[in-house]
Amino acid sequence: MILVTGATGNVGRRVVERLAVAGHGVRAVTRDPDRVRHPAGVEVVAADLADPETLRPHLHGVTAVFLIWPFVDPAVTAELAPRVAAVLADAGSPRVVYVSAASAEADPDSFWAVVERAVAASGLPWTMLRPTGIATNALGWAASIRAEGVVRWPYGAAARSMVHEDDIAAVAVAALTEDRHDKQTYVLSGPETVTQAEQVRIIGEVIGRELRWQEVPAPAVRPMLVAALGSPAFADAALAGWAAMVEHPEPVTDDVASVSGRPARTFAQWAADHAADFA
Repeated sequence: MILVTGATGNVGRRVVERLAVAGHGVRAVTRDPDRVRHPAGVEVVAADLADPETLRPHLHGVTAVFLIWPFVDPAVTAELAPRVAAVLADAGSPRVVYVSAASAEADPDSFWAVVERAVAASGLPWTMLRPTGIATNALGWAASIRAEGVVRWPYGAAARSMVHEDDIAAVAVAALTEDRHDKQTYVLSGPETVTQAEQVRIIGEVIGRELRWQEVPAPAVRPMLVAALGSPAFADAALAGWAAMVEHPEPVTDDVASVSGRPARTFAQWAADHAADFA
């Protein structure tokens, strides 16, 4: 039995689907089970990381846990991570596969690094997944693309190695179900870097429409980012990260291929999978 937190999210939903198709027992965690539809045979349960004790009743027989932290939820602070880890350890020390971020190594004070340390310090078996830019973030441009064919955003020259959410899920499933990934940290990226302006061009090519990038100053989008991310600190970190990527592109790794057994998908492939969101 594998417990999946964040089971309705972009990555978690795909982890649930992949595990179910492979015949594994899946217990999907959500705050509101009545609103969730998952594949037949998946057990959907109510729990909330904001109250770690709510996980305890659902851990019987669980051998692995997919952990994704809802950092945009102000109620689920990183300080709760040791309590979550302690509840998991009390339940028989299942393997924990945690979706962190590539920035965790460079910023040991970051939210993601704090949760990583809590999981590692608990004595639980663990695997850390550190994605670079997750391609679904580009869906934030979908409304303006549909309405105007224009993306107004800062740092068009920021070079990102965007990773497909299903590639993250494929690696997560391998780590949840195979012993060889214990105490491993994987940096998950796409196979190439693509600037933010190039991402918009690629989306246009996929949907058969000429799109335009319009560079705007970072302060102009900061209020929107604060609202979307729920934290001025997260917004400022995102803007600083994009600024840095103009001169220092995100890394490209082969960890997706080495773990999943197939190459990471390109941004163009991701855009094709999501063409309906932009058209």
